[in-house]
Amino acid sequence: MKGGTGTTRGRLTLLLLLTGLFQAGWSQLSPGDLSQAHAHLEGLSNCTQCHVLRKKVSNENCLHCHEEIAVRVASGKGYHASDEIKGKECASCHNDHHGRDFQLVRFDTGTFGHEKTGFALQEAHTKPGCAECHKKDFIADPALREKSFTYLGLSRDCKTCHEDRHQGSLGTECASCHNERSFRPATGFSHERSAFPLKGKHSAVTCSSCHPAVRSNGKETVRYKGIAHGACIDCHRDVHENRFGTDCSRCHSESGFREIRQTAGFRHEETGYLLKGKHATLKCNACHKKDYVTPVAHQTCTDCHSDYHNGQFASTVRAGATGKAGDCAGCHNETGFSPSLYPLERHQESSFVLGQAHLATPCFECHKKGDRWEFRNIGRSCTDCHENVHLGFMDPTYDPGNACTGCHSETRWNEVRFEHSRTGYVLEGAHANRSCRECHFRPVAGGEIRQQFRESTPDCLNCHKDNHNGQFEAGAASCQRCHDFFDWKAGLFDHSRTRFPLDGKHVEVACAKCHPRITEDGREYTQYKTNAIACESCH
Repeated sequence: MKGGTGTTRGRLTLLLLLTGLFQAGWSQLSPGDLSQAHAHLEGLSNCTQCHVLRKKVSNENCLHCHEEIAVRVASGKGYHASDEIKGKECASCHNDHHGRDFQLVRFDTGTFGHEKTGFALQEAHTKPGCAECHKKDFIADPALREKSFTYLGLSRDCKTCHEDRHQGSLGTECASCHNERSFRPATGFSHERSAFPLKGKHSAVTCSSCHPAVRSNGKETVRYKGIAHGACIDCHRDVHENRFGTDCSRCHSESGFREIRQTAGFRHEETGYLLKGKHATLKCNACHKKDYVTPVAHQTCTDCHSDYHNGQFASTVRAGATGKAGDCAGCHNETGFSPSLYPLERHQESSFVLGQAHLATPCFECHKKGDRWEFRNIGRSCTDCHENVHLGFMDPTYDPGNACTGCHSETRWNEVRFEHSRTGYVLEGAHANRSCRECHFRPVAGGEIRQQFRESTPDCLNCHKDNHNGQFEAGAASCQRCHDFFDWKAGLFDHSRTRFPLDGKHVEVACAKCHPRITEDGREYTQYKTNAIACESCH
């Protein structure tokens, strides 16, 4: 028994000694515990899973285990294929043997350049935290989804993270309509590239007016495809109830339902009434008040237009007119109500023939004295239009009925033709060249110019100043003994008829030698009357 007991104790001692030696040797070989992710690789038999004998950790060994990384590196995708990582050793970032709680994947998420992954974060994508996108719900690969955490496994497809609001009805190219700033509005979408470009009023219609909300796959969505648009009645009610067929574009356009095509579409002449001039520019509802099928009276202008002239021409049929009451075609046409087409030749056929200056007078001078044009009962005598400036100043004998034609004509007002001999005073010499105004418009007390027709007399001093200062009796007979009507010179004076007939040398003496200029009461005049006729008065 002693021998047996001693043998057993010896064996136990040897076992303990060997165990201690092994532990001491392992401690000398391993620099520390592996992280939790590599804990299954602990032990001498697993060293070569990562290490090459007598060398450092091999990238090939790392990628042999991490196949998901190897595939992306091989295809040149992802962060590990970027220029920043390419050529580096895996262990330079992910070294181990630092204990079970050591994090092999560590970096500053706040400063990480996501564009190095091949997917740059822009606009709204820059706002969420990493975990909002890098979560298992968005990973399609079952193997990657089993990992406790990974940044891998996400697709660039929008539907990886975002719900497809269109339920697959518009394909997978979300970026063709949407951007990364916001889902709405769909700035990339252009209806012009669709099968139905929006024009005119269609461009102002809200999307929901044509694209209704529907349910698809049990979810609310909007129908964008499959909207009938081959004919207008696919969306619009036919107010004509198919009276004009289904090709609405013959009359209407996208500019507005009530803006009817005038030339390219509906041909109004087919109705028997050709639209011309202003009529061609009117909107249809200007005439078609109720609808477009109820007949509209259009035989005469007054069927649509009010009679501006209030019946002044109701009984008059003009050339070019239909002869029916209310027909304005004798003076107007569709080009416009104004100007009138009434020609001068027609006026000469009227009861008031235009002559001389009246021919150049604008119509409105006679026919529009107020706010409206008038063509009846506007007068025919001169004073119906012109003021009789001589009224009360001239004897009616010379202007019977205020006709004015006794002195004036239609040529011009200041050309007066009056037979002055009718007054008993014939105009001769210089008098015949004077205007009426020079004799009959004269100043009165206070300097006012006043007409003088009735007050005029044949007396010379009525118009002329007495240059002789009263030396001779007044009156025309007195002046005419020396003067005539041609000039002021005393051509009719005969010295032989005076108290001192000239004879001998006296005939050759100048008048001024015997008849001096004198001044009396401030007036200078020639002295003709004198009693100094004796010889000694001069000699």
